[in-house]
Amino acid sequence: MIALLSLLQVHREWTGDELAGRLTVSPRTLRRDVDRLRELGYRIDSVRGPAGGYRLAAGSDLPPLLFDDEQAVAIALALAVAPASGADIAESAVRALATVRQVMPDRLRQRVDLVDAVVGSSGPRVDPDVLVAVSEAVHRHEVLRFGYGADDRPRKVEPHAVVARHGRWYLLAWDPEHEDWRTYRVDRIAPRMRTRLPFAPRAVPGGDAAGFVAARFKGSDRDDVWPCSGSVLLSAPDAARVAPFLPEDAVLEDPVDDRRRLTLGSWSWDGLAGVVAGLTVPFVVEGPEELRAAVRRSAERLREAVR
Repeated sequence: MIALLSLLQVHREWTGDELAGRLTVSPRTLRRDVDRLRELGYRIDSVRGPAGGYRLAAGSDLPPLLFDDEQAVAIALALAVAPASGADIAESAVRALATVRQVMPDRLRQRVDLVDAVVGSSGPRVDPDVLVAVSEAVHRHEVLRFGYGADDRPRKVEPHAVVARHGRWYLLAWDPEHEDWRTYRVDRIAPRMRTRLPFAPRAVPGGDAAGFVAARFKGSDRDDVWPCSGSVLLSAPDAARVAPFLPEDAVLEDPVDDRRRLTLGSWSWDGLAGVVAGLTVPFVVEGPEELRAAVRRSAERLREAVR
């Protein structure tokens, strides 16, 4: 069927005998394949005449898209939300979505059209060419040379993974100069001429590049957990007031004696004291002792600030 679609795209109109001959199949097999393509949603018209024939309907000059229903809908929805990915592909995604939608059967097109998402995106856009160049270096296990941000000094790293996180793209790489793992924002990378220098990939700590990058943002060297974690007690009404504004990884437990335990994390104890102070409601520090001491230090600093 893919070969038949390719032939129909080469010429607007074929006789049945010509197509059967090119495909080395019987006219009966050809008719069956045409019917199967029509069931998949391809618009193939029959041409009347002594020998009969077929042509691809206007607007169907597209590569074969032999996906099942779930795959087709998944592709369309992915394209619809692509502008929020952080890559500068909004216009291309809109055109691609229109192309995919054009060849969908009506039943699938109606399902996709029901999803009318308004996609917002903040932060810098990533040039798709840069994203491809960096990803290619990762795939080839090739040393990447690039400028970074305002610093025009060329850098050389061993790229291991490109990670998408919260609408931004990051490169996880081993820096031989500092003998350590580093993360770089792809929107700040300016690739230089290819080095064509291969390297042997290293094992990413923990085995998960995305988890390792997330851990680095939490100040951890390995596990995707905050180095400092503690809990405070809130009254149930106060907990309900702040619940919509808590960090995603905060844990707010069910009420016990009209109080609710809130567990939070941060990169330092002083940082965690600042987080709980920012709740703007009364709280009691449950522990650990490091958090108690940090809250005392924070209180002293605030008192000094207003003297």
